Amino acid sequence: MSETKPSAEIIERNYQFIKAKMLEQMRDAITTGRKLIDSELQTGIFDIITKPIVNAFYKYWSNKDLKDGTLVQIKTTLDAAKELIKNGTTQEIVERVVDQTFPMYLSGDQTDRQCKKHHKNYKKLREINKKAYISQLKGAIDLLKVKETAHNYNDLVRIVYKDKETARISLTEQLDFTDECIKIVERDPSILSVITAKKLILKVLRKGFEQTRVRMNWDLDEIFK
Repeated sequence: MSETKPSAEIIERNYQFIKAKMLEQMRDAITTGRKLIDSELQTGIFDIITKPIVNAFYKYWSNKDLKDGTLVQIKTTLDAAKELIKNGTTQEIVERVVDQTFPMYLSGDQTDRQCKKHHKNYKKLREINKKAYISQLKGAIDLLKVKETAHNYNDLVRIVYKDKETARISLTEQLDFTDECIKIVERDPSILSVITAKKLILKVLRKGFEQTRVRMNWDLDEIFK
């Protein structure tokens, strides 16, 4: 017997819970990025002329650009997950939806935005980002399909994953793909399209990622305490 689909009202309820959490994570990322950039500029080797230019550019990058791109990714992921719940998740349908929506998702990715599209390593970077997107879609579908009583995102996570270790394994998969992308850039910074302060970008990407991993574990401790 096929699984009964959740009602449109239930899906919308869960959509808003997930969106609220993702927006919270976005705001945290912006704050973290700004602090990391400020810290690196204070301790870095930028001269009195270069520092204000770099500071202004990267504050813009970590605020407006990050916000705009993340909003695109949130909407793309959740809308695609809704479509898959409605139309089915056979391999053929999933591949079609992913092929249609991945370019929009990728357009919001911060690492991708800073990279040369004709670089020898870009194809690999794009492939990993696509795997990350599919992983996020799967997670979003599971959360959107929750029909039990839920009052927030934390309730959805507890219902879907049952325990902290199961949730950690699922969410770590998504972070591992991000880690792979950053490593590609770290191994060959020439893929970055920016001219100045490539080391600063790499430091901020790496430190920001490590703080995201710590925050995820902290969140799971709170959800399953």
